[in-house]
Amino acid sequence: MAKFLVLGSNSFSGATFVSCLSKAGHDVLATSRSDVPHPAFLPYTWHDRPGNIQFERVDINHDLDRLDALLRRERPTHIVNFAAQSMVGESWLNPDHWMMTNVVSTVRLHERLRRYDRLERYVHVTTPEVYGSTEGWVTEDHPFNPSTPYAVSRAAADMSLRAYRQTYDFPVLFTRAANVYGPGQQLYRIIPRTIVAAIGGQKLRLDGGGVSVRVFIHMRDVSDATLRIALNGRLGECYHISGYELVSIRTLVETILQRLGRRFEDCVEIGPERPGKDTSYTLDSVKLRRELGWRDRVGLAEGIDDVIAWAERFRDALPSFPARYEHKP
Repeated sequence: MAKFLVLGSNSFSGATFVSCLSKAGHDVLATSRSDVPHPAFLPYTWHDRPGNIQFERVDINHDLDRLDALLRRERPTHIVNFAAQSMVGESWLNPDHWMMTNVVSTVRLHERLRRYDRLERYVHVTTPEVYGSTEGWVTEDHPFNPSTPYAVSRAAADMSLRAYRQTYDFPVLFTRAANVYGPGQQLYRIIPRTIVAAIGGQKLRLDGGGVSVRVFIHMRDVSDATLRIALNGRLGECYHISGYELVSIRTLVETILQRLGRRFEDCVEIGPERPGKDTSYTLDSVKLRRELGWRDRVGLAEGIDDVIAWAERFRDALPSFPARYEHKP
């Protein structure tokens, strides 16, 4: 059986994927630059009997020697990388931090990994932000047109990995997912932020009036897709992970508030749009569906109820956690 190393395991996406691996019975090496967070943000701690998960603190900006030692000691066969500076709007404030983590440190990581003789598959979790705003449903060969420092940094790492694949036959696979959500997501993301604000009687600021259009996909569906790609995807290929249920941010917020019995006018204030924000990106996931038999199973209404149930479960604890992004260089 494959032995997995998950980089960025304390991120929302990373922790949910670790939970998916644990349920499937895989041994998991979990690494993150941050300490283990509160159980509310670690889905794999919600299991009655979680599988074998070993955590070690590793920051790819500073601890690549420690990562090398972990590789030599534990000999994982499959590596999935969620580690990145991931906020879009905030990347304008310190663009060099985004370039350092997402380009320089990531390339240094790949230099180590291409010399690691046990590696069978490396899944690089990237982003549709590399495409910029899109019209219609785009496939994996859509040209890059990044519009923010974050998107530029992710596009640069993706292009570097393409060269590694061509030059070194590096066993990379790429994933690009639509907007992910689910229980355990950080409170500054739009779905948990709306729910927690409404429950606590606080005003929600909606940038630009919420006119941007997105597809939101439950992280359990994304984790299932990521595992299929890690085990059976074609090396060198990129796979889109997305549904086809389009919704504007305003409609999303209205839907959440309706399910909580709140009025939009009472709960929301409109703010200016943030710079460089893409109006829409819509990912065609037919390749993933045809090649690996994946489909999204959690509809948006069901998924929102899932996050509401999580917020109610941890209602006493959540107000003590930041509702705004706190930058770590």
